[in-house]
Amino acid sequence: MTTMRAIRFSTFGPPSVLSLQDIAKPVPQPGEALVEVAASAINPSDVKFVSGLFNPTLPRTPGRDYAGTVVTASPRWVGKTVWGNGAGFGIGRDGSHAEFVAMPEKWLSEMPANLSMDQAAAVGVPYVAAWSALVVAGGIRAGETVLITGASGAVGRAATQIAHWKKARVIGADINDSQDSGADLFINTRTKDLPAMVAALTDNNGVSLVLDGVGGPVFEPAMKSMGLDGRQVVITSVGSRRVELDLVDFYHNRQRLIGVDTAKLTGDEIAAILNELRPGFESGALKPSAVKTWPLDDAVKAYEAVAAGDASAKHILNPKRAPRQPN
Repeated sequence: MTTMRAIRFSTFGPPSVLSLQDIAKPVPQPGEALVEVAASAINPSDVKFVSGLFNPTLPRTPGRDYAGTVVTASPRWVGKTVWGNGAGFGIGRDGSHAEFVAMPEKWLSEMPANLSMDQAAAVGVPYVAAWSALVVAGGIRAGETVLITGASGAVGRAATQIAHWKKARVIGADINDSQDSGADLFINTRTKDLPAMVAALTDNNGVSLVLDGVGGPVFEPAMKSMGLDGRQVVITSVGSRRVELDLVDFYHNRQRLIGVDTAKLTGDEIAAILNELRPGFESGALKPSAVKTWPLDDAVKAYEAVAAGDASAKHILNPKRAPRQPN
């Protein structure tokens, strides 16, 4: 078989610009592997890429996350089940919303044996972002209290699990009364004053680490919630790109502000993070997301669900799943 089915777009726009096409199956170059994709997640960033954000080259197959089986590679990898997230997938090279995807072997990571393909495909972007922010950039330590803004989102929930795995206490914050974030304590930022609530919950000491998954209007309140030697890691900014801070308080409290952009990670770095995450899933300290599966034929509908903000489950494309037949 020299062709495969893939989701493609040749112009930017809403999910309706996507189409299912038969295209040439990728031919791995020396040092590359060919992975037969069993499942691939749709992330909000995939919808943004299709809309033209980050200006991907066209035509393009989207999709950042995947789980599947290596069918062509060196003997070390052939037959292995792998999971991951590819550097530049959906932007500068074709992504995972297809039957096959090719990538350098050094980007591969063996998936946990106790996860299904659908569950493994849902891990990539949220957990890689959370690990990059909390562990790599934030240097989270056992016994610390961590504030996570946007705690009810996919990255927020992943970060809460990782923080608990690292034996930290979590204060979650979002614009709702989330019952499923997993945080030890939760603050509704729509109805409560974030710094005042954090002060009350920490005996006026503030938190040691902030993962700011909102930015914009939440940035300064989150910074005011930190104590001495606090670190704030920012991964996005909703609304305004420009924010304010009290510079005198910032340096008097010896605080640090750190930016993280997972789009800048190399494939090697992503694979290394997934290798670090694997024991957490194998031990049960980290739990896979609930998933909703779709055949490739229904990719536009699946993308539309993600674009509409449906976060009830992680939306997963199954290339081998047959479309539902009409009654």
